[in-house]
Amino acid sequence: MITQSIIPCIWFESHVEAIAEWYVSKFPDSFIDYTTKLMDTPSGETTIVTVSLSGQFLQLLGAGPLKDRNPSISYMVTFPTSEEVDTLWGELSEGAEVLMPLDTYDFSARYGWLKDKHGVSWQIMHSGGMDIQTVTPCFLFVGDVFGHAEAAMNDWISIFKDSYVLDGHTVRYTEEDGDELDGKINYARFVLSGREFVVMDSNENHTFSFNEIQSLIAFCESQEEVDSYWERLSAVPEAEECGWLKDRYGVSWQIIPWEMEEMMTVGSQEQIEQVVQACLPMKKLDIATLRKAY
Repeated sequence: MITQSIIPCIWFESHVEAIAEWYVSKFPDSFIDYTTKLMDTPSGETTIVTVSLSGQFLQLLGAGPLKDRNPSISYMVTFPTSEEVDTLWGELSEGAEVLMPLDTYDFSARYGWLKDKHGVSWQIMHSGGMDIQTVTPCFLFVGDVFGHAEAAMNDWISIFKDSYVLDGHTVRYTEEDGDELDGKINYARFVLSGREFVVMDSNENHTFSFNEIQSLIAFCESQEEVDSYWERLSAVPEAEECGWLKDRYGVSWQIIPWEMEEMMTVGSQEQIEQVVQACLPMKKLDIATLRKAY
């Protein structure tokens, strides 16, 4: 079972079980934890596969077409040796789009950024001796939210317990980078509920933005916690649906009770379907109603 309070969720059109197996075969120390199938959802049959990739839990959601895949959210993968960097780069590069070639850069002895054949973006790099998480979600603030990386980081830290900026892991642009970038976040690594995340600002002429293709699932211990996260995160009323919301920066979140995750994992197919049908009319999830349906 998942052991992290906040995990990424990546939406795929189809074949999500095969995609999960593909990722698990590429990353060291990885496994498929469990698979859940949901019937009669707005997307028809929906499959959720929970995986662990080098210590990072994710849920891969197979639910039909949605929106464009872009690198607004990528995953930083750090290894202590260049050989490990090269190996994973080779595993993921087949059919990939290279965003930054694998090379030596000022900030890393070995680094490359690619968008793999499934549309997921990975920044693979030498750790430089830093004791940091192997796979870390990274948020790139561009366009309308350029310059808001620090505000988002601080907002999220204020909402979730066991959250803080990691000492020595904030790099700011300087006046040498231009007036627009000066003082903005080049790179900042922080902790939410015990797990590491990264934010970056970029004023490059990117045309993409955050969307529901990638979201963060925040698991909750109680209805009070569900209510608190919902009240403090939700900023787009029309995006509220079935436990999903969108915050003021455009990042999508799923606010899910741990109890519901357990229902969907150990329940019979009939129980799962009853919970799904109870969930569909909801915006914010109500644990008592879901429990009754189960």
